[in-house]
Amino acid sequence: MLLYVLGVLVIAVGIAVSIALHEVGHLVPAKIFGVKVPQYMVGFGPTLWSTRRGETEYGIKAIPLGGYVRMIGMFPPRAQDGGRLRRATSNPVQQMIEQARQDSLDEVGPGDEDRVFYRLPVWQRLVVMAGGPLMNLAISVVLMTLILTVHGIGTNVPTVSAVAQCAPADVTDDNCAGQPASPAVRAGFQVGDTILAVDGTPVTGWADTTYAIQNAGEQATFLVERDGRELTLTADLVMRERPLVQPDGTVTVDAQGEPVLGPVGFLGASPTFVYEPQPVTAVPGVVGDMFTGTARVIFTLPQRMVDVAQAAFGTEERDAEGPMSVVGVGRVAGEVTSGDVLGGTLGERLWIVLALIASLNMALFVFNLVPLLPLDGGHIAGALWEGLKKAWARVRGLPVPGPVDTAKALPVAYAVAVGLLGMTALLIYADIVRPVSLG
Repeated sequence: MLLYVLGVLVIAVGIAVSIALHEVGHLVPAKIFGVKVPQYMVGFGPTLWSTRRGETEYGIKAIPLGGYVRMIGMFPPRAQDGGRLRRATSNPVQQMIEQARQDSLDEVGPGDEDRVFYRLPVWQRLVVMAGGPLMNLAISVVLMTLILTVHGIGTNVPTVSAVAQCAPADVTDDNCAGQPASPAVRAGFQVGDTILAVDGTPVTGWADTTYAIQNAGEQATFLVERDGRELTLTADLVMRERPLVQPDGTVTVDAQGEPVLGPVGFLGASPTFVYEPQPVTAVPGVVGDMFTGTARVIFTLPQRMVDVAQAAFGTEERDAEGPMSVVGVGRVAGEVTSGDVLGGTLGERLWIVLALIASLNMALFVFNLVPLLPLDGGHIAGALWEGLKKAWARVRGLPVPGPVDTAKALPVAYAVAVGLLGMTALLIYADIVRPVSLG
């Protein structure tokens, strides 16, 4: 139980720090560019603690599901007449937009007219709004660099960790009574032997070892190292119908994505699982795979939420690669550190939790770039649209247009916010009644 709680605490602190640094990514450039920032808050709801430093109030709120940096003048006035807004219409949507504009302008005090967000040049607004997601990307890259170069990637190496005593016809049968000895036993393999070559072909990893055994036929000659000496062992393999693999260890699939089966030699020697530190040059590829995998989840989020609902209110299993709430993430972290689903030392399990925090930051980076308010991507899209309009006007010699009226997108922002709340509620419910299983 203590280890379970440790995992939950580690992931909770990791999420809180990630949110706090995300908001720092907005705060610092906003202050550098002269925007007045009245509030920097981590969380939503009632304030648990706050302090004021200069013109900014820094605080922590009760609901740790996000955070915000409040900058004055986020929305430009629609039109001005003697310094006042034109009278709003009776349309409730228009009234909502005008009220938001008015609230934005009410924060502008005497002397703050040039410190509003909407007056920043386009490139500065892009820096301010992209600063939060880019901070999450930086956290993810730093953590993955640390994981890859210090701890390493788990892999199987061709050092024998176990020798099967028999070769039953049913590979799931662990009863050796009346069964013939395995090829590894007959060939003389021992725990600790390192396979150097198969039929004269050098091997360095378990993937190419498996591939070489697959293509060896009914008999294979192994060059192994034992206690510093090289030995040659010959094994008469047992042929079985199994999925065929590629030289990199991936399973061969057909046009429909199904595994291709074929006769594969069974040896009966198991590899050793180790963590191998990687060079820094491996980081971009791993981070790139994380980005594309996360983007794939975000782009298919509607269908995945349907799958979550079917699992929560039906009998289907949850997708282990699908979305989870903070409740689900905390549960997974607790199961990992407690050793309920994974072996290894506590230190190795904590590295896995660290990788989970890196994945969460990648998710925050990608999700916040979705071009919809109230997400950062909505403000980025507005700034880019304004930049394009101004560039086009300059090319055609037309008067440079004013700021893009992002307040008009507030109805969409409220709809998105309601959708996010609904999605969060569904995920929390699903993570309680039908959590993701890692077993």
